[in-house]
Amino acid sequence: MASRTAQNIGHQAGEITGQAQVKKDETMNQASQGTNTQSSDQNSSIASQATNFLQQTGEQVKNMAQGAADAVKNTLGMNNDNSSNAPSTNHPSNPSPRT
Repeated sequence: MASRTAQNIGHQAGEITGQAQVKKDETMNQASQGTNTQSSDQNSSIASQATNFLQQTGEQVKNMAQGAADAVKNTLGMNNDNSSNAPSTNHPSNPSPRT
């Protein structure tokens, strides 16, 4: 289950990264095509928007990856967070008895 969660999060992170690359390329193309018709202030604004978008996307990918790592650690009982509410007896190495 944790592997599937990690794979799903990894897949979503990859999609977001791809979308960010496409958005960056589109924005950079707009900026380069607009050099003849747009002012430098407008080009600067487009470049700034692209930079902000990529920074936000990077943070999203980073947070998703951290979430995946935490989910795997919680599932395997390897989370070092003392505030975790996960039961300590439900580890794969110590399965609960079936009735």
